[in-house]
Amino acid sequence: MLRIWRETASRYALMPLRIFLGVTFVYASLDKLTGSVFLTDSAPGSLVGTLHAVRDSAAIPQMVDLALKAPHAFGYAIAFGELAVGIGILIGLFGRLAALGGAVISLSLWLTVSWATDPYYYGNDLVYLMAWLPLILAGTPLLSADGLIASRRRSGVAPLPPSDQAADHRRHRGAGQTARR
Repeated sequence: MLRIWRETASRYALMPLRIFLGVTFVYASLDKLTGSVFLTDSAPGSLVGTLHAVRDSAAIPQMVDLALKAPHAFGYAIAFGELAVGIGILIGLFGRLAALGGAVISLSLWLTVSWATDPYYYGNDLVYLMAWLPLILAGTPLLSADGLIASRRRSGVAPLPPSDQAADHRRHRGAGQTARR
């Protein structure tokens, strides 16, 4: 019994991380897209204000300069990138690619916005970057579109949901009984 529990726990160990990161990135995206401040030019907490504030302390100030050339386009790119990553990791569609996208977003935020955080472990972008790594390595094989696609490829046909399997079994059993009568 304990062995079965351990095997099940091992198979599903990344699900809490996957759910947390997916929900967080979807929420962050929607917050940016629906908020009244993020895409403004000068309000406190706006992207432009944040970029100006972190420019001199960023590890790669050229990244900040590039974003400042078209801050609204950059803001939309970040927001829609977070949305794509969040949805991709939640439904498990192209899970490794979604995780890689999340890692790239987290890395770029760490190298710019949270680089000056001292001590470094107070900054959350580095933690997000590290959280994406297991999903890049393992992908999203369970409870996912990727898993469904992989099982279809292995079997050569689309697997039936459990309710359809039972109905299919009854149809075949019934067909065999009527043929014998």
